[in-house]
Amino acid sequence: MIPGPSSFPTRARFFLLTVLTVIAALAPSSRINVSTLTARAQSPLVDRPRGEEMLKQIKQDLKDYYYDPTFHGINIDARFKEAERQMKKATSTAQIFGIIAQVLLDLNDSHTRFTPPGLVDTIDYGWRMQMIGDRCYVVAIKKGSDAAEKGLKLGDEIYSIDGFAPERDSFWKLYYSYYVLAPAVRLVLEIRDPDQTLRRIEVTPKQAKIEKIFVDPDEVHLPLYREIGDDVIVCKLREFYLSDKNVDEMMKKIGPHKALILDLRGNHGGSAAALQRLLGHFFDHDVKVSDAKGRKESRAEIAKTRGDRAFKGRLVVLVDSESKSASEMFARVIQLEKRGTVIGDRTLGRVMGSYSFGHELGYLGFLHSGGRSPSSFYGVSVTVVDIIMSDGKRLENTGVLPDEIALPTGSDLAARRDPVLARAAALMGIELDPQKAGTLFPPDDETEVTNKEKKAK
Repeated sequence: MIPGPSSFPTRARFFLLTVLTVIAALAPSSRINVSTLTARAQSPLVDRPRGEEMLKQIKQDLKDYYYDPTFHGINIDARFKEAERQMKKATSTAQIFGIIAQVLLDLNDSHTRFTPPGLVDTIDYGWRMQMIGDRCYVVAIKKGSDAAEKGLKLGDEIYSIDGFAPERDSFWKLYYSYYVLAPAVRLVLEIRDPDQTLRRIEVTPKQAKIEKIFVDPDEVHLPLYREIGDDVIVCKLREFYLSDKNVDEMMKKIGPHKALILDLRGNHGGSAAALQRLLGHFFDHDVKVSDAKGRKESRAEIAKTRGDRAFKGRLVVLVDSESKSASEMFARVIQLEKRGTVIGDRTLGRVMGSYSFGHELGYLGFLHSGGRSPSSFYGVSVTVVDIIMSDGKRLENTGVLPDEIALPTGSDLAARRDPVLARAAALMGIELDPQKAGTLFPPDDETEVTNKEKKAK
């Protein structure tokens, strides 16, 4: 139930569990408490030689490709040497993962992350949370899950998870820990439901088989559409992993309308090429998107106009705290060029360009409970370019502040109302009830539709 992140085109595209690393977490600081990982890990077994092997390779990847050769003033050799020392004292595989992960977290860089070997079994928590404003809410719940059976509901506000209070600026860190480094076998939640009742519940996630490790780059979430009124179309764009043909087909459908509400909420980005292609459909002139500042050189990223085919109608862009990377950049360009109105919540603030590298261990190490062997593959994402917008400012760690803040409440979530989309419709002169707005893209309509499935039809 965890949505996937964005990334930029990669030299060796590696998807094993990286779809989990973007989601925000709850840790109150940038440090991982490795002593707590063992309690959540599926096994206390430890294999230091393989940990040392991974650490050595990750150090080389970082030295070869990281965009800042000074590593923000960190002595990388000394930092990795300290990690080696810590690893000799590790008492679990989970602690080894935490030690490796912390070396990269010290860079305070959203796109530089360690992805440990994937286990045969993974954890299905059965629910999903999201920051809305400065509060954390349950935004999805799976029927039949232990969380649902224990009474967790849409719209419940999360006060804490295992004692950690959700904070927006550090929301991704503990989630990274829980979903990637050491999935939990149990969660203790403090929650408040929409009628203000405080509760404490203990949730047991389910083990689930990993059905697919590598994701076919041809599989994409295609846009969804709804017309409201005679001249307004709503397009829910779920990712920027789109070909030029996908983008052009999307805009061909949108083109006849006088106004567009482009919903980028929950969009974790995708390719820079798709971003530039889409922006070119909204301007009658070329537009500078950003400067990509690499280790040795910088290059200007330009969106080429589609000329007479450019969409000339009114535009409202919806964003939220899960809008990331390319979706943030799209919204910010629209603001800077005064092309439309951006409404919703402040975006995630995760805008860098990265390569993801997959590596194979010498053997299937890292056993876990049940005697099964995990995948021998692990990965590291390395930031190769910093992104500077046309106004000279970065979106990293700040995000895009909408022109108008519009947030659902816990009660809205519980009732599946969408006041943000309703507000966007109002800006277009259309009265749309929030309850009706919430039915335009219900969860069942957001079932993955891939290119392959489309061709099969």
